[in-house]
Amino acid sequence: MKVKSLKEDFKNAYGSTLRVYNGRAFADDDATLASIRKGDSKGGDFEVSGNMHVSTFEERVFEKFGIKVQVATPDDSSLAKNDISLSASGK
Repeated sequence: MKVKSLKEDFKNAYGSTLRVYNGRAFADDDATLASIRKGDSKGGDFEVSGNMHVSTFEERVFEKFGIKVQVATPDDSSLAKNDISLSASGK
């Protein structure tokens, strides 16, 4: 899967913006997730629900896949608060 596809899927599901990083910089939209993964993370099944807190989602994506992400507001002007749900982050 490419970064662009992940971001689009997240936007469609929750309404907020997903920022994906490669190190400290934003990941290229055409990069594959495997190419930006850090460590020896192998991926696998990962269930996400709208009531999951932003901070929990960000931590689990890194733990499971080795990819740093941050959830931002729908217009991508600022980061979403860590203590709100993914569903609330898109409003």
